[in-house]
Formats: sequence, structure tokens, C-alpha cells
Amino acid sequence: MAPFVDLNVLNTTEKKRLQSIIETAARLGYSTIAINHVADLQQKRREIDKPISVKELFTSLPIVQGTSKPIKIVTRLTVIVSEAAHCNDLRTTSKHARLYDIMAVLPKTEKLFHIASMTLDIDLICIHVTEKQPYHFKRPSINAAIDRGIYFELAYSPAIKDSTMRRYTISNALSLMQICKGKVSPMELRGPYDLANLGLLLGLSEGDAKAAVSTNCRAALLHGETRKTALGVIYTMQKAQTNEDQEEGRPLCKRAKTQDD
Repeated sequence: MAPFVDLNVLNTTEKKRLQSIIETAARLGYSTIAINHVADLQQKRREIDKPISVKELFTSLPIVQGTSKPIKIVTRLTVIVSEAAHCNDLRTTSKHARLYDIMAVLPKTEKLFHIASMTLDIDLICIHVTEKQPYHFKRPSINAAIDRGIYFELAYSPAIKDSTMRRYTISNALSLMQICKGKVSPMELRGPYDLANLGLLLGLSEGDAKAAVSTNCRAALLHGETRKTALGVIYTMQKAQTNEDQEEGRPLCKRAKTQDD
């Protein structure tokens, strides 16, 4: 199975707390995590900071549970956009675009959701789950985002803390699932198998639920690499050999001898 990934470890000024969260992620079996810096541009004098350096957190990275490999830490910027002018910070030409490994947006209106799906050079679109969805998801916007390699993210942690939030989370999730067919990554720090089970509750198939915490996240990371290089990324997987492939690779004399036997 593909390695587990958590793309939403919220950044905090408390260094020890952030270190503890990352160490916990490694113990839970996550091979990659993204430190998420959230910027609400509606706030006055709100500037986007530079991403945190891994060297500031660890001299030696935690080892992933069940492996001998250290956890991989990437950076992510999530911009909360409430007006069209905020989208300029998410353009390819933005100085922030190349500083972060992953670019995400949380649109507050239907128009901004459409812009994000159609034109913005981003990797993730976040769905607000702490309130009733203020607009309906439309199939053209969803399909356009999927065709462009963009994934949708649902943060489930509010559903754990409050019954009202839980109702909004499930309602918004089901509304999205009906259209996007599994191109969703539910993120927060819980065990990967717990998240997969949550995906089943939200209407995902078993395969899509597992992909939401593994291959979908991997695809979002590769999409971010493509955005930063402006060229492309090739991801290869070794194919298991079948008996026919093994037979074709053998010398003719050995094949003939086997057939005679």
C-alpha cells in the first residue's frame, strides 16, 4: 500500500508543540507531513510569512513507525480568500508560489470557488466545515478542478469537538462527494486507518477512502512539484512480473528445455 501522508499539520509558534505533533505523526505511521501556514488576507496588515525551516525543528528527523526511514516534512500555504484581489497571491508569478511545496485556497464565496477551480495555480481547495456551506457545489467547477489535478480537502477535526460542527461536516462532505467521486483528502492528525474508516462514513468507497490518506496526497505533492518546476514530474512504479514476462526474459535454450520437460 502507498505510504500515508498528512497534508494539514497546522503551524504554531510553539516550537515544542509542533515537534510533538510531528513525532506523533511518525509514530502513527505517516511517512510525509505538511506544515500548514494559514493566511487570512482579510485581516488588516496581514502578510504571508516565509515557511518554517525543518532545521529549526529537528537536528535529526523522527523515524516513521515500522520503517527505518525518517519522516519527510514539506511546507504548505493555505490562503483564505474572501475577495478576488486575494487571488493574486496564488498566481504562478506570486513570490509565495515557489516558497511553499503545496499551495491551497479556502474560498469563501461561490464565485471564488469557481475561480479557484478554473484558473488558480494551486494544489488543494479546502472546504469550510465549521458552518453551513454558503453556496452549492456545481459540477462544472468540480470537474474542471479534477481535470487540472486539484484535490479537495475536508478537515474533520471540528466534527470531533462539537455536535453542530459534526452535522455541518457530514452535510458538506456528502454534498461534495456526490460530485467529485473520491477526489478528496480528509486531513488532521489521527491514525491513517481511522481516517480511512471516516471516509467510509462520508460516502467514499473503501479504495477511495484509503487513497484519501495516501495516493491522493501523493498526487497533490507531485502537482506541487510540477507547479514549482514549471515543467513536469514523472512518477514511476515497479510492475510485478507475471509468469509470461518471466518466460519471455529467459534464454531460448532454457525455454525449449522447459517445454520438453
